[in-house]
Amino acid sequence: MKRLGLLSLLIAVPMFAQDIQPNEVLSTMKKVADWQLAHPGKHLTTDWTQGALYAGMMALGRLDARYLDEMIKIGEKNEWKLGPRMYHADDHAVGQMYCELFLLRKDPKMIAPMKEVFDQILAHPDTRPIGGAIHARKNKAEPMRYWWCDALFMGPPAWVRLSAATGEKKYLDFAVQEWKATSDYLYDKEEHLYFRDNSYFQKREANGKKIFWSRGNGWVMGGLARVLPFLPNDHPDRAFFETQFREMSDAVLKCQQADGLWRASLLDPESYPLKETSGSGFYCYALTWGINNGLLDRARFEPSVRKAWAALTACVAPDGKLTHVQPIGADPKKFDPNHSDVYGVGAFLLAGSEILKLVQPGK
Repeated sequence: MKRLGLLSLLIAVPMFAQDIQPNEVLSTMKKVADWQLAHPGKHLTTDWTQGALYAGMMALGRLDARYLDEMIKIGEKNEWKLGPRMYHADDHAVGQMYCELFLLRKDPKMIAPMKEVFDQILAHPDTRPIGGAIHARKNKAEPMRYWWCDALFMGPPAWVRLSAATGEKKYLDFAVQEWKATSDYLYDKEEHLYFRDNSYFQKREANGKKIFWSRGNGWVMGGLARVLPFLPNDHPDRAFFETQFREMSDAVLKCQQADGLWRASLLDPESYPLKETSGSGFYCYALTWGINNGLLDRARFEPSVRKAWAALTACVAPDGKLTHVQPIGADPKKFDPNHSDVYGVGAFLLAGSEILKLVQPGK
C-alpha cells in the first residue's frame, strides 16, 4: 500500500505542476481586460468600482505596458482628481492607480490633487467613534470614518501608496490608525471575518449563522494584501496586520466550495448556491499573494488557489467577459449568472498577476 501511495504521488505531482501554464494565464488576463476596456459601462471614471478595476489593470500593466498607457489616459481624463466626496473612502480608491503611476513615471501632477485632499482630511479628521457617528452621504464635505468593511480596500491602500510616493509617514500612520479602528468595530474575533457594517451584527442567515458577505470580506483581504507591502518589517503594527491576514486566510479557506469558488454568503452557501467571482477573485488574489510573500504555508494553501484560479477562468466567456459577478450591493444576494462588472474584473486581474508569480517564481 505504501508503494502504491508513493507511485500515485509521483504521478500526481507532475500533472499538478503543469496544470497552470503561464502563457495561458497572461493570455486570459489580456482577453478579460480587453473585453472590459471595450465595454466600459456607465460608472464614473473616478468611481470606487473603477478604482478596483484600475488596481487589476495596473498589475497587468506591469506585464504589458499597453495597459499602463490606458491608465494614463484615464488619469489625464480625470485631471488626476479623486471622486467628489472628500472624506469618502469610495472616492479615494482611484488614487491607488495615480500613486502607482507616479512611482513608475515620477510625474508630480499625478498625485498633486490627491495630496491636497488627503492633507485637508488630516487637518480636519473625523474623531467621532465609528459606531456613534452619523454619516450623511449627501454631504460631500462631511467627515467620515470607515464604518463599512469595503472601505478597507478603497481607502488605506491609497493612503499607504501616497506615503510611498511622497516619503511622508503621516499618510501611512493615518491608514494604520483607521484600519485598526474599523477592525475594532467590525471584525468578529470568533469567526475571524468582517461584518459588512453594524446593521448585520444581529442578523442571521437561514441556517442561523452570522451573515458574512463574501465580497465584503474579499474587499478586506484584498486590502490587506495591498497594505502589507507598504508596512516596514519593523513597523510596530505589522504583527497586527499579519495576524489578521493569517486568521482571515484560515477562515476563508474553510469556506471554499468543492468547485473552487466561494458563495455570496460565506457561512450559508446552501442558501446561495450560485458561483460568485468577485469575492472569489479577491480571495484567490490575497491567498496567492500570501503564499508568494511567505505569510501562508504553501503546501496548505496552494491547492486552494490553483483550484480557485481554474474555477475563475471557467467563468470567462469565449469573448472575454467575466461572468458570475454579484451586482453592487452590501450583502449576499441571488443574481443573474451572466452579470459582470468592473470590480470583478479588477479582482480577476489581481489574482492572475499573483498566480503568475506562483507558477513562475523569481520572475
